[in-house]
Amino acid sequence: MSPPSGLLRQGEDQLVCHLHKSLYGQKQASRQWFAKLSKAICSIGFEQSQADHSLFTRQRDKSFTALLIYIDDILITGNDPISVAMTKKFLHSQFNLKDLDLVKYFLGIEFSASKNGIFITQRKYALEIIEDAW
Repeated sequence: MSPPSGLLRQGEDQLVCHLHKSLYGQKQASRQWFAKLSKAICSIGFEQSQADHSLFTRQRDKSFTALLIYIDDILITGNDPISVAMTKKFLHSQFNLKDLDLVKYFLGIEFSASKNGIFITQRKYALEIIEDAW
């Protein structure tokens, strides 16, 4: 922020400031954050889905990597662990991130992995609805 030269509010000794970019708490902050994140992700070869603008995918030969963004949570997955690791490394270099390791819950969905694959359920959500109804 920088104050316009010599601008004071009438009857006060406080300077009025002009905001040059979005800050947290402002209505445009989330849009600015998403624009910055999208630009960074697309710069390394990801394409934004036209069906869901919060989904980004990258296909290279047999390697497939996907990023799903919801506010300030990012779910990264793919069939190539090296590509996923490189994507995480890139994001860590550009942003202050916290890696929560394997997903357990995301947007109310519970994930569990086994040797047979990944099981997805909304059991917790359903139990909360039943509890609220009683």
